[in-house]
Amino acid sequence: MTAAPAIEADSLTVTRSGATVINDASFVINRGDYVGMVGPNGGGKTTLLQALLGIIPAAGGSIRLFGRDKKTFSDWERIAYVAQDAINFDASFPLTVRELTGLGRITRDRLGRPLRQEDWHAVDEALGLMEMDDLADRRIGRLSGGQKQRVFVAKALVRDPEVLLLDEPVTGVDADTQKRFYKKLSDLNASHGLTIVIVSHDLAAVFCRMSKVMCVNRDVYIADITDDLEPNEILREVYGDHFHFVFHRHECTGVFADE
Repeated sequence: MTAAPAIEADSLTVTRSGATVINDASFVINRGDYVGMVGPNGGGKTTLLQALLGIIPAAGGSIRLFGRDKKTFSDWERIAYVAQDAINFDASFPLTVRELTGLGRITRDRLGRPLRQEDWHAVDEALGLMEMDDLADRRIGRLSGGQKQRVFVAKALVRDPEVLLLDEPVTGVDADTQKRFYKKLSDLNASHGLTIVIVSHDLAAVFCRMSKVMCVNRDVYIADITDDLEPNEILREVYGDHFHFVFHRHECTGVFADE
């Protein structure tokens, strides 16, 4: 039985400064999908995420979220987004890990109201999921890049979204931390049914960990990741005919073996 759609785009076109960045894209992301979005720098990945969220307008086509036209969609608590530059902020920022994560519980209709006991319980649960509960009282500015990244994901998760969009969350993070991060996302996808779309340049992680690959370079291609999928066939659609990705599926049981 096919899962219900979470995100649908039909003939979506997005422009910036008069130039077409996303061209006539149609695709479906179903509930429970774990999608790796790949493509060259400047290919439109961030623009596509922002268009899906309504941060920038579409020049043509339509977007549906949980079956509703984005223009009338209002249930934004169901979708969480961690931007590409989320961890780049003033190191003197005074909040602790727990306090910053708690900001994720403040919805538009609760501005100015103190958090309740149930909110702090959700905060502690989200920090536990991201293995940051031991650092809950540490100032956010004293964390490493990988730790900050996990805090912002916890902040996104704290309102229990159904869809999580992540824009290059592991940029500048060491390889071991990246591996653990992708493993944690896989666990959340499997145990909570969380729909995840992550922009990544780590092609091995995408093809080993995720259920779909979305290739973006003005045009958009999406495919299920199966044993029969030849990665280069779809990757060359956006990287060019010269591109060659050396990948053997048996490597997934080594580099990405569950710990």
